[in-house]
Amino acid sequence: MAGLSEATIVPAGAVSAPAQGNDDRVIETSIPARLDSLAWSGFHTRVVLALGITWILDGLEVTLAGALSGALKESPRLQFSNFDVGFSNSAYLAGAVLGALGFGWLTDRIGRKKLFFITLALYLTATAATALSWNVASYALFRFLTGAGIGGEYTAINSTIQELVPARYRGWTDLVINGSFWIGAALGAIAAIVLLDPNLIGPDLGWRLAYLTGAVLGLVVFVMRMWIPESPRWLMIHGRPDEAHAIVADIERSAIGEVQDRPHHVWPKIRLRMRSHTPLREVAVTLFSTYRQRSLVGLALMIAQAFFYNAIFFTFALVLTDFFGIASNQIGWYILPFAAGNFLGPLLLGRLFDTLGRRVMITATYGISGILLALSGYLFSIGVMTAQTQTIAWMVIFFFASPAASAAYLTVSETFPLEVRALAIALFYAVGTGIGGVFGPALFGALIDTGSRNTVFAGYLLGAGLMIAAAFIAWRYCIAAERRSLESVARPLAFVE
Repeated sequence: MAGLSEATIVPAGAVSAPAQGNDDRVIETSIPARLDSLAWSGFHTRVVLALGITWILDGLEVTLAGALSGALKESPRLQFSNFDVGFSNSAYLAGAVLGALGFGWLTDRIGRKKLFFITLALYLTATAATALSWNVASYALFRFLTGAGIGGEYTAINSTIQELVPARYRGWTDLVINGSFWIGAALGAIAAIVLLDPNLIGPDLGWRLAYLTGAVLGLVVFVMRMWIPESPRWLMIHGRPDEAHAIVADIERSAIGEVQDRPHHVWPKIRLRMRSHTPLREVAVTLFSTYRQRSLVGLALMIAQAFFYNAIFFTFALVLTDFFGIASNQIGWYILPFAAGNFLGPLLLGRLFDTLGRRVMITATYGISGILLALSGYLFSIGVMTAQTQTIAWMVIFFFASPAASAAYLTVSETFPLEVRALAIALFYAVGTGIGGVFGPALFGALIDTGSRNTVFAGYLLGAGLMIAAAFIAWRYCIAAERRSLESVARPLAFVE
């Protein structure tokens, strides 16, 4: 289904409790049309706030991992090498990959809301444990588990965004929520500035307290998640129409002050055959046969942005310390403008994805960021960049790369049927991050260890090439999903003619 609103059931009250498997019960619902008809309201703002915090947490985690790399190397107990830093960051991403796959399957099977709390509990426990790490192995293990929690969050939250936000706001909302990662990055940078100051806190205590800030922030999310209902679309297909109807009515009362159930209003309806779950075989056929071209597009966008982002940002601090001589406790000052560019990109360019369209904007943002990275990488290789000009260059590059990366999630989450949406996000995130993200930080850590600017430049060229290639693929094959209902972009598998 698409959107999030109320469901008109025909015939009313004629549907029984959920079945254990797929059955022949068919319902007729206007939920997608009613959800897409709503103007922006306080309900939608609460959704953005409660779901955007996940990306704030991820931004905090990733930034701390980068900003604290110098402190981990200087820690009298740990004494990490550059490879250890890169390996631990890759462990975080590997956890995110496996967490996305496992929790993505569960999200489509048991619902979006239950997964919110499972994955958040895992994140909180693991990030607090990271603060207690005693060697490289324990640190990498806890980072792996933290990543698993965050990876699981990706699938449930991107699915929910698509299914609750009206079609005409969907692109901008998705990009801004994903872009809120960089609010977390700014918080992480500020935390690093304060907690790594040797005049305030010792070198082995500061980085531990920094990780605890993530756990504290995560506790706030538990309360905010109470605002978010289960997806009515998911409930309708899974044989729980009464719950779906009640949730949609509550959303409409919150948004417009009344339930859109007036007899004189003829809403477009969709007929669906209820099911308790979607068999994995049907999922495979949908992703790799029915929507094979869309799958290849999503995979290309995911791989390119994952390598581009993770390889560069996870080693951001290493470049500044090893090539520009910046003290590790000063890294946070350089991350702040970098984070500002990353958040302003989706905020200012996001609406163009709903007006100019997906194809034009995805092509432009991927292409521009790739070209700019190649140019700045060359200037870095010949030694004309300072720490300040390098940071400005990254700020400009990621002003375009940030909406490009968010658009990869947007593309995958809105171009597949509801029944496989979460698993599709998980699969393409996992494969893209597994190929581009897990490999990237370890590779760049090794390249930086050589001490050669030309070697690092080769890595930048690889990232630039992937982004430019993805831009060509987007121009040729992207789906024009802007301002269209999810059902018209990808018809539910449960659809009945």
